Amino acid sequence: MAEAQKLQALSDDYQKLQGELSTAVEAREKLESQQQENTTVQKEFALLDDDATIYKQIGPVLLKQDKTEAVMAVNGRLDFINKEIERFEKQIAEIQDKSEGLKMEIIQIQSAAQQAQQAQVQAAA
Repeated sequence: MAEAQKLQALSDDYQKLQGELSTAVEAREKLESQQQENTTVQKEFALLDDDATIYKQIGPVLLKQDKTEAVMAVNGRLDFINKEIERFEKQIAEIQDKSEGLKMEIIQIQSAAQQAQQAQVQAAA
């Protein structure tokens, strides 16, 4: 009976880890989308002349912004996004490792229970 409780606890932990993994993957995908958008903006800025007029949207209003300031803001955002992506990738790897360990433990308990059950059937026959 203790094996069944342990198996249930491991299964619950495994399901929890799968939920955490899903959340982390979604967050990474969102960051990758933001990274792609900001990289596109960065490439567009590179094509502009230094005296080009750039507008930044703040709510419903467009405000004029200096190109140097805009480029620095985009570069800063990209640095932050890249660091966050790395952080989430590490988190995803850790969750996958834990999940794999739990999965192996669950499989071992299940196979041990099956072998014990087969031994009981053979002993009864």
